[in-house]
Amino acid sequence: MKGNTIKKLLILVSILAVPGFLFFYLLPHFAKNRYKSLPIYGEKTVASSFHTVRGEKIPDTIYHQVPDFKLINQDQDTVSWSAFKNKIIVLNLFYTGSNNTSVVQYIKKLSDGYEEKPLVRFISLSVDPSDQTKNKAYAATFQAKADKWSFLAGDSSVTYPLIRKGLLLDVIEDDRKDKPSFIFGNKIILIDVQHRIRGMYESDSPEATSRLEDEIKVLIAEYLRNVKDGR
Repeated sequence: MKGNTIKKLLILVSILAVPGFLFFYLLPHFAKNRYKSLPIYGEKTVASSFHTVRGEKIPDTIYHQVPDFKLINQDQDTVSWSAFKNKIIVLNLFYTGSNNTSVVQYIKKLSDGYEEKPLVRFISLSVDPSDQTKNKAYAATFQAKADKWSFLAGDSSVTYPLIRKGLLLDVIEDDRKDKPSFIFGNKIILIDVQHRIRGMYESDSPEATSRLEDEIKVLIAEYLRNVKDGR
């Protein structure tokens, strides 16, 4: 009788131990893949090159990338993508003459939270060419430092193609009045280190901005995982 009790106890311990063993054994595998990859926006084409997965040749994919640019920041420096090398970018459109500063106020709050995290940078891109001379004073009102939060502006012949074709947003200048106004996409854009758009978020939607905050972290994890894997 006593022997049967001990035998049953050993079986019970073994059953209870197996799930725990499997959890710790498989944890590294699941931890490596616990983040669902974010989508990549824009057109994509199949390249002539291939990569191999488990012995199978798979065609490479060329994804849409935000093209390079030369724009003026709040320090009156000309900057391009080289100033944001290996950085995750959170970008919004604005202009200094707008009465609505809610998006810029939100970016201010978000950038303050990443002040000590150099991997993430913020760009506010003006749709008004005249902001090339106004950005310095405007950025100062938000205590924005160019090495964390860049206010960029340029001629519309440069910025509008960048916005429409590169960022996949809309922008229209309404010059029917004495003071021109602008109609533009009110989205915040998340861009990875390869200059690919990984998220678009309605800036006036709390649900969307909450998703943005989560997906910045997902993109950070993806970047660090790729660095660790040598990709």
